Amino acid sequence: MKQDMIVILDLGSTENTTLAREIRDIGVYSEIYPHDITLAELKALPNVKGVILNGGKNRVVDGTAVEVAPEIYDCGVPMMAIDHPTAKCECRHTEYPNADAIRGFVFDTCKADANWNMKNFVADQVELVRKQIGDRKVLLALSGGVDSSVVAALLLKAIGNQLVCVHVNHGLMRKDESESVVRVFRDQLKANLIYVDAVDRFLGKLEGVADPEEKRKIIGGEFIRVFEEEARKLEGIDFLGQGTIYPDIIESGTKTAKMVKSHHNVGGLPEDMQFELVEPLKQLFKDEVRACGIELGLPDKMVYRQPFPGPGLGVRCLGAITRDRLEAVRESDAILREEFEKAGLDKKVWQYFTAVPDFKSVGVRDNARSFEYPVIIRAVNTVDAMTATVEQLDWAVLLKITDRILAEVKGVNRVLYDLSPKPTATIEWE
Repeated sequence: MKQDMIVILDLGSTENTTLAREIRDIGVYSEIYPHDITLAELKALPNVKGVILNGGKNRVVDGTAVEVAPEIYDCGVPMMAIDHPTAKCECRHTEYPNADAIRGFVFDTCKADANWNMKNFVADQVELVRKQIGDRKVLLALSGGVDSSVVAALLLKAIGNQLVCVHVNHGLMRKDESESVVRVFRDQLKANLIYVDAVDRFLGKLEGVADPEEKRKIIGGEFIRVFEEEARKLEGIDFLGQGTIYPDIIESGTKTAKMVKSHHNVGGLPEDMQFELVEPLKQLFKDEVRACGIELGLPDKMVYRQPFPGPGLGVRCLGAITRDRLEAVRESDAILREEFEKAGLDKKVWQYFTAVPDFKSVGVRDNARSFEYPVIIRAVNTVDAMTATVEQLDWAVLLKITDRILAEVKGVNRVLYDLSPKPTATIEWE
């Protein structure tokens, strides 16, 4: 079944994602597009029942208020204009609509049907993927994280053995992560999986690189090069599958919003990439991705596993990556995950991990002065990864984790707990 859609055109609002989620929550699909979409592009979108022009405080760009093309007003579907009261431009200011106003526009004015659900989404994406791919093959970047695992399941449903999964061990994986990926996908799900050991290659490229954006782009670029090399060994590989989701795109910057950080699968892709992208989850928020995984029949343990960034521990080994700090991140993270599971926090806390910065502090070990690294613990709760609150850990649990890290992780003499929400902090440190 084709799902009805309400299109949100971004005219500088900071509430685009909130509005899109509100519309989806009442059962109607919604997508966000830039203000300069053309009439032809708008009309090419499927089942558009209405358009919302969503203005706000970022509407003025380089001294000029952004506007849609005049012909957009003749698109043939109902339109609703919203300008957030804090918008600093000469335009109509209307009170941001409440839930009843949104429902009235969506159902009464646009006559949209409440047919947005995961069963219909999966059916639509399977059809779109088959149309895009035809009889050719897709190379999927399979990290083993939630996003790439759900993409793998969806593509397996859509194109079966035309999918070739590639797992690259870049040396930035969590403890035993690569072994788990091979066991689950190759042995249990019978996916066509290629394993690539590229540890020395990636760490060599990253040696001495401290800037987070440069690290992300090196990791993203090197991923593509590895995939291109694997594709040349095969026949008919024209597409690259990725687990890109909507927060990745938002945080990599829009025409009216500044970049928060480049995601390796958005801002970190090289311009001369040889593949066409297949990104069936790119309009989903994280909780929707998990619901999609359940709809596809993936086990709960896989769907609700810890989110893991594409650059892996590379953005948790802060600053220039060194093998000793990378190992400290890996081992402390394993301890944290083990203790959270024992305490039942793995089902309560949305994301938790450790990070190790590139500085040392004075301490005491074995009755002698030590000069070692700190480990930072991060534990946050969120729905859509756009905002996050800090989990208030039980003191006894935190002390047990601290004792284990200090006793078991080499080169560490302090454990810190990050109390910063998002915003002002991001979930990851880099």
